[in-house]
Amino acid sequence: MSDAPVPVADQVLDCTGMACPLPVVKTSQAIKKIEAGQVLELLATDPGVEPDMKAWTGRTGNELLGIAREGDVFHVLIRRTR
Repeated sequence: MSDAPVPVADQVLDCTGMACPLPVVKTSQAIKKIEAGQVLELLATDPGVEPDMKAWTGRTGNELLGIAREGDVFHVLIRRTR
């Protein structure tokens, strides 16, 4: 287990209750509104968000910092890289 501090989100995007592809679409829009180096936290209940965000960050070059699940809610941390 890492002792690295968990990054604090600069912006939170609540996509709870939304089904694919809306969390990906909304994340794509929201990441453009923050500065490079800032962190976006996505909240989602769609179980497909985990593979979707891994694929999306791989395609876009943004950094997937982590995915945690609390109950039915996924907390996805993404750092904008450019």
